[in-house]
Amino acid sequence: MKLAVVVQRYGLEINGGAELHARYIAERLARHAEVEVLTTCARDYVTWRNEYQPGSESIHGLTVRRFPVSRPRRPVDFARRSDKVFTRRHSIEDELRWLSSEGPTSPALLAHLRDHAREYDFCLFFSYRYYHAYHGIRALPGRALLVPTAERDPALGLAIFGPTFRGVRAIFYNSFEERALIQEIAGNEEVPGVVVGVGSEVPSRASARRFRERTGIRRRFALYVGRIDRNKGCADLFSHYERYAEDGGRLDLVLCGAAIIPVPDSPRIHYLGFVSEEEKYDALAAADLLIMPSQYESLSMVTLEAWAMGLPVLVNGLCEVLHGQAVRSNAGLYYASYEEFAEALRLLESNRRLRSALGANGRRYFRQHYAWPVIEQKYLELLRQLQKDEAAATDTTIEPLPGWLARRRRQCPPANTVLERAARGPVMPDGKRRAPAGSA
Repeated sequence: MKLAVVVQRYGLEINGGAELHARYIAERLARHAEVEVLTTCARDYVTWRNEYQPGSESIHGLTVRRFPVSRPRRPVDFARRSDKVFTRRHSIEDELRWLSSEGPTSPALLAHLRDHAREYDFCLFFSYRYYHAYHGIRALPGRALLVPTAERDPALGLAIFGPTFRGVRAIFYNSFEERALIQEIAGNEEVPGVVVGVGSEVPSRASARRFRERTGIRRRFALYVGRIDRNKGCADLFSHYERYAEDGGRLDLVLCGAAIIPVPDSPRIHYLGFVSEEEKYDALAAADLLIMPSQYESLSMVTLEAWAMGLPVLVNGLCEVLHGQAVRSNAGLYYASYEEFAEALRLLESNRRLRSALGANGRRYFRQHYAWPVIEQKYLELLRQLQKDEAAATDTTIEPLPGWLARRRRQCPPANTVLERAARGPVMPDGKRRAPAGSA
């Protein structure tokens, strides 16, 4: 079996999000099939500038083919188009122009897919909302598989993506919440799919002592790992944490990751910047708990890594994915306000037995659902089923775009409105949604 993993950017320097997810899956599937990676020359997800050289290279034994981006993103234009399709009635043409302005636009990558489609049994696309996935899936639906990495964000309410979700051969979902949300909006229940997520490369010898010797941090602390960005909930995290510290909270806050917004100047807040994988896991080994304040996640790999290390988590309960994972695993607490944040943090700081029990539950949950043998088996089982069903490959089609005039009729509702109508709340073990955190 030969697979193409198609993703917006790819490289060892890219250590988070859907791109790291794609690299992990590509490297693991390469143990069972021939795998190539098709991607762009972009490194930065904001500008999509060409920074890598076009052509082929080998990364961890995989052939990676890079194709140039035709133009960098123009932020003002993208913001204007986003406002139009997210908040106002608009046309299909408006959405297509939004997609092109979002980037990374790479006609060369699409040309390669069309010219070499028969060389691949399947093409595995990450993530649904980008140019390469939308147009690539339309070019070869019979061979197209999708890892959506969808969050509850307005792009999911755009009309152009419904045919994508309904027209692929199969979908690998990150969570039960992601599957429920996509199926409600797109009506794609008939498309084969599995909730699989992703594993992590967890070292066997992380060292709390090494962390403390390296950083000089001696006090107990809660840890945040990831991009320090308002969109990741970090502004609220800083506000909540500073109130908690003023109210007598005893845990310090340690931050690892690139800072997009300023980090408060406080002796209780320790910003370590970008860290290596070894340093990240050493920090997890030294922490009392992980805090994940993001309201928009399709999975949260660092939450899974914390559980693999036996560490409890405190998550934003307004993120239904994180809320659902905390409940299903019984390995963390969640909050929807400052008062809940502070009370949960005080409980975790003061109750060692609770921290230990939640951490043990997290380690067990990780091993049952996110250990690499489990992840690989889920991928391989669905791939083998699809390979046997040759008739489905021939029959798979994708709904055509409307004609020139119909594409320009302003008949699409604001994407925000579509998303607001979709049910909210985490999915419980019985498959039913619970009311979202913070609701009356």
